[in-house]
Amino acid sequence: MLVGYARVSTRDQNLESQVSKLKNAGCEEIYEGKYSGVGQASDEALEKLIHFVRKGDTVVITRLDRIGRSLKSIINTIDEITSKGATVKSLDGAFDTSSGSAMSKALVHLLGVFAQLERDLIADRTSEGQKRAKAAGKHVGRPPKLTPIEIKQIKSDLAAGCSVSSLARKYQVTRPTISKFKLKDSK
Repeated sequence: MLVGYARVSTRDQNLESQVSKLKNAGCEEIYEGKYSGVGQASDEALEKLIHFVRKGDTVVITRLDRIGRSLKSIINTIDEITSKGATVKSLDGAFDTSSGSAMSKALVHLLGVFAQLERDLIADRTSEGQKRAKAAGKHVGRPPKLTPIEIKQIKSDLAAGCSVSSLARKYQVTRPTISKFKLKDSK
């Protein structure tokens, strides 16, 4: 069975062109995703498609970038589909796993190499950005839940005998967050 998948990245774009091409290619079932961003809703149609496909089916897309927003997501999607015994084919002729040829296998592996390269480049850029921010004296990471004034008050309250639980409720943080200030004072 030919199963089509069409996706556009913004709500303003139109799926009609892709759906028309998929129908002309003989797709009996077509899943449509019309979402932007990386929200959970953007993956619902693709998840339904992956759940639907069976051994021997072919997932048809107009272009390879329709099944993912990054190389990593494209590779993961192809892996999920092919692990079920189905194949993936793009109408632009750039991608087809149905032949099982050495060239199609090499292309999947090559995409995997590029996906790893993309992850490594993102990690490098993130690390460099964090180092620059630290060097500039900026806070890196999650913002603190408590201000320095609140921390000083918590330490004072702990010294006065207030319970960790009552302070956690008062400042809307976890007990371990409060306990660490108690431990710091005891050292």
